[in-house]
Amino acid sequence: MQHFPIGPFINAAAIALGGILGAFFGDKIPERIRTGLIPFFGLASMGLGIVSLPNVKYFAAVVLASVFGLIIGELLHLETRLNKLAGSVRGIVNKVFPSEGLSHEEFLDKYVALVVLFCISGTGVFGSMHEGMTGDPSILYIKTILDFFTAGIFAISLGMAVSTIVVPQLSVQLSLFFLATLIVPLTTPDMRADFYAAGGLIMLATGLRIMGIKSFPIANMIPTLFLIMPISYLWHTFIAN
Repeated sequence: MQHFPIGPFINAAAIALGGILGAFFGDKIPERIRTGLIPFFGLASMGLGIVSLPNVKYFAAVVLASVFGLIIGELLHLETRLNKLAGSVRGIVNKVFPSEGLSHEEFLDKYVALVVLFCISGTGVFGSMHEGMTGDPSILYIKTILDFFTAGIFAISLGMAVSTIVVPQLSVQLSLFFLATLIVPLTTPDMRADFYAAGGLIMLATGLRIMGIKSFPIANMIPTLFLIMPISYLWHTFIAN
């Protein structure tokens, strides 16, 4: 039975609304609150990453997939391509809604981190697949709450460009939602647990980047999410048993 994708649209609406409210009214929020919330969002991202790890089945497989995924991302220059796209988005949006206060490098660093957080986090990817199979959008509802406030705070400095992230966000989540009936039946609980853990590592890296502690090449880590379940299966079949 095919379900209507509720979660992806609710998530997109929260990002768009949060971005608009932050861009237009965010300057009315006291500076001390703004500066305090941004590190908290990084911390929340790390928290989501941490809670994704305890149920991992084969952590060695997760590490292996992460290494190969990062190598592939580096060879494909995913971070560079995403930076160029982010720069183009800023140029287009600034023609209508000028934004100031951040250097081009600072803008790209934060924008790329938000694209990963909103579009390809383990919570978003797994939540979309979960809803596609079961019709339960609860995982995406949790993500939506975080995304609304994150979009609002970051839009204060990034401007309306934050709201444009709903385009890739909807594309990714809807694609995974409709493909879930093909993907999930081919997986096992252990494979999904390892997938969630791999997404958790990316969420940890995203949090560290948002907090300004370490600027991991998050976009280059994306291929990990496509490699982890096959590698988890192979690890279970040929090494663990």
